Amino acid sequence: MERLVSFGFLAPPTVLITLCVVGALIALRWRVVGLVIVLASSLTLFAVATPAVSSWLLRRAEIGVPQQVDFTGAQAIVVLGSEVRSGNGTDIPDRLGPLSYERLVFAADAYRKLKLPVAVSGGRPADENSTEGALMKAALETEFGVPVKWTEEESRTTWENAVFTASLLRKAGIDKVVIVTHRWHLPRAVRSFERTGMRAVPWPAPPTLPPSDRLGSYLPSMGALQNSFYGLHELIGGIYYALRY
Repeated sequence: MERLVSFGFLAPPTVLITLCVVGALIALRWRVVGLVIVLASSLTLFAVATPAVSSWLLRRAEIGVPQQVDFTGAQAIVVLGSEVRSGNGTDIPDRLGPLSYERLVFAADAYRKLKLPVAVSGGRPADENSTEGALMKAALETEFGVPVKWTEEESRTTWENAVFTASLLRKAGIDKVVIVTHRWHLPRAVRSFERTGMRAVPWPAPPTLPPSDRLGSYLPSMGALQNSFYGLHELIGGIYYALRY
């Protein structure tokens, strides 16, 4: 159930599509109620599919990331996994998705500037043969020339990223880390590591900027709908983590 709410058809804003169908079915018997549900869901779906709303949601998710970060005393860089594209288990291997590769670019920048050892964190998503950790390690070392000292391969959530990686790093005497992920993911990720007792600082990933095209900002697009998913996922996830952990 948790996966359905986080990434499945019940996850905002895709749940609005489900509500449109449900409202249409209700309208077959209770016309006014059903039409109200369809109209409200459709208008909300239109709104979150616009760049104006999606960029606002991402910027809200990024609140709390400091403009200036003090890396003094940091002992390691931790890169969090994001997504894996499934292969077929034979001639087509599993691959990291675009978000994961973008995080590796951030990690390579962090490594070259800070000269700290690197840890990667990410378990095995459903139906994949490879773990995110193993794929990130291979990509960093072969494609970016960045050595990876620690690989955490059990986690499947941001909280587990923090718990399992913190346990791994404490054995090496490390208690302050630099977290590498997307800016909209940083507040929840940093808080998760801090809840485990680690001192965590964010690597300054690029912020989300307001759209510049005034007309296009209010017209729906698939990219904006995807960004709204990320923003809502982090905003709701931040509240959920605050209540649970």
